[in-house]
Amino acid sequence: MGKLKSFIKLEGTLDGLTFYKSQDGYMVRTKGGISKSRMLKDPAFKRTRENFRQFGMNAKAGTLLRDSVGPMLAKAKDSKLSSRMLKLMNEIKNFDSTSVRGHRSVHLGLATAEGKQLLKGLDFNNKAHLQSVLNANFSVDTATGVIEIPDFTSQEQLAATESATHVSFRSAFVNLNFDTGLYNTSYSPVVLLPIDLSVSTVTLTPDGIPAGDGIQFYLLLIEFYQEMNGVHYPLLNGSHNVLNLVELV
Repeated sequence: MGKLKSFIKLEGTLDGLTFYKSQDGYMVRTKGGISKSRMLKDPAFKRTRENFRQFGMNAKAGTLLRDSVGPMLAKAKDSKLSSRMLKLMNEIKNFDSTSVRGHRSVHLGLATAEGKQLLKGLDFNNKAHLQSVLNANFSVDTATGVIEIPDFTSQEQLAATESATHVSFRSAFVNLNFDTGLYNTSYSPVVLLPIDLSVSTVTLTPDGIPAGDGIQFYLLLIEFYQEMNGVHYPLLNGSHNVLNLVELV
């Protein structure tokens, strides 16, 4: 039995390794009670060590992406997001065709068109998918990060909960390097609209172009509010809010 020393706290089972939380912290053990020293040194457990290393790398990649949009993520996510993203990162790393077993990376997997296609369109809140909430065309300028929804009519092009009176839109432009772990994020101002039949063009312009040499991500947040006596209150459960990765290059 060994103690997990990492900022990534894991629970569950992978390839014979069981990660769990105890009163002594986060622990890892193998089926049958194999000692930590044997697991780390015995040639028979080489594959297990490779899987353990790979698991940690994939988990770190998912954590980086979530951290890069932290303020938005707090408004639109589901309880299974971490596990869903870990599974997705594991699939993306399979497109790394150059690294040896146990060292395949999300960084190189996303260098491929196939890897990018897997991540594009990710809904951070599995209870509210962009395609089911927003029925409108939009464009993404990948040079500036501007997202535009032309001729938008909220009452006709939005699947809003009955208690919502207003909707807000906000975008994020992220430059994230999964290899170095560095990221920069620029956000647009919030655009708040009443849910009615008025027509408007929603233009979301980030406050700058994020620096860095990583992959550029473009995200759209849709959040619902209820107006009462002139104050706009966010709907507490957040189950209808959308956060979608609309594009990456």
